[in-house]
Amino acid sequence: MAIDPNRAALQKIRDPMVRELALRGVTRSYAAGANIIQEGDKGDSLFVILSGKVKVYVSDRDGRDMVLDFHGPGDYIGEMALDGRPRSASVAAVEPTVCSMVTRDALRAAIAANPDVAMTLISTLIERARIATDNVKNLALMDVYGRVARLLLSIAQEQPDGRLVVPERMTQQDIAERVGASRDMVSRIFKDLTAGGYITVVDRQITIHRKPPPRW
Repeated sequence: MAIDPNRAALQKIRDPMVRELALRGVTRSYAAGANIIQEGDKGDSLFVILSGKVKVYVSDRDGRDMVLDFHGPGDYIGEMALDGRPRSASVAAVEPTVCSMVTRDALRAAIAANPDVAMTLISTLIERARIATDNVKNLALMDVYGRVARLLLSIAQEQPDGRLVVPERMTQQDIAERVGASRDMVSRIFKDLTAGGYITVVDRQITIHRKPPPRW
């Protein structure tokens, strides 16, 4: 008998409260590049990610994007729209993604059945508010170089040989969207970091050989 991949993905969600939410939703599939949530739209559902990866981003009137965060299986997105106000950011699938769409009514039923679900939501909102505050502070107080260096160090993972490697194969445009800068500016910074022996980039794989200075 074949195993339902979505059911298997549900069972892999570690947090029992999030798993309970996902079980109350309706499964939706999205192709890579498809928008799951559109900034400014009204919505009354949150989405628990069962598989795949999404990016959360905002756009200006000229169509320029700034990526706020990435999320994967076991995370949920769109919870801020449950107050009935327009969506504050867009969410797009970075790769083929499957979500469980949970309506406001289903969420209320989950909270009524288990109040700890509300505490899980509150904890996540607090954590994301802290991250947003930190990002605003960095945008206000750091120059572009500082933001690029901080991003690379924050997402790099140490390898057995002591090197720091960024697991995602990111383009310079990807990085520009993450730090709120132009691709040309990021390109200049990468050239300087490479010339200084701080990083190497091979097939979009970024390796940090030594910690970049806090200021350039």
